Amino acid sequence: MTTRRQFMTLSAAAAAAAAGLLPAGLLTGGTAWAQTAAAMQTRKIPSSGEAIPVIGMGTSGSFQVGETAAERDPLREVLRRFFAGGATVIDTAPSYGTAEAVMGDLLAEQDLTSRAWLATKLSGVKGREAGLAQFAGSLTRLKTDKVALLAVHNLGDWKEQFEVIRQLKAEGKVRYSGLTHYLESGHDALVEVVRATRPDFLQINYSVSTRGAEKRVLPVAQELGVAVMINRTFEDGQLFARVKDKPLPAWAGEAGIGSWAQAFLKFALSHPAVTVVIPATGKPDRQSDNLKAGSGPTLTQAQRDDLIQLIG
Repeated sequence: MTTRRQFMTLSAAAAAAAAGLLPAGLLTGGTAWAQTAAAMQTRKIPSSGEAIPVIGMGTSGSFQVGETAAERDPLREVLRRFFAGGATVIDTAPSYGTAEAVMGDLLAEQDLTSRAWLATKLSGVKGREAGLAQFAGSLTRLKTDKVALLAVHNLGDWKEQFEVIRQLKAEGKVRYSGLTHYLESGHDALVEVVRATRPDFLQINYSVSTRGAEKRVLPVAQELGVAVMINRTFEDGQLFARVKDKPLPAWAGEAGIGSWAQAFLKFALSHPAVTVVIPATGKPDRQSDNLKAGSGPTLTQAQRDDLIQLIG
């Protein structure tokens, strides 16, 4: 018998399907998708209290495609599943080839731009005017007049570019400021710049096999009230090679884990400093799988330790 809550959840899922945001096939077989979508967890940004979904999406590589239907159709489905699953946070950069332009096109054609929590970067530029010009180009490519988050990419020209971000925040074109890095070798420098600038966000690499962020970056984020966005949770795919043909841990089911991707994402999310993870994919089925990591229990310390031992 369908409960009132299940009925309401299915109704919401059906409405999403009718609006083209949810592939109709995902409704087959009951409420599994709908429950996953309804259960997407959120975490608050310390500087504002705004809650955002814990699973986001990166675009490096995955959205660097051309204009053909063969290249873009899978990404249209990736986006439909992303929003239908309760996610909103999309991270990109002008240095990611065609990613901004492709994202801008696909969001606009599906009338999803206003629903996207967009993050982009000032990347590889020097000087105030160059930063402002690059950001103007990002807005054009993304087909919007503002973004949620603008970050200095890999600390490049950070003093000048962070001032650019402050100016854009004051103008209402950016809601949050950020700093990023993607290598453990950059962690110490990142910590010092975070202390100097007090950004709203920092973005850093963190995974079950690369845990250097636990030493200084994540504790400083907690101390100063800085939201944390995690990149490279899969180590650019290398972690999957390390678990090839290995069964999931015996406790996976009780932790709500049905795949290694979910295990790796839940590991990152189990650190209390982490706000959102941004796995990149251009494959619809992998998108659906990633989104499931945003629901269910948080890993216990024993489960975290077991994963670390399993991965080595």
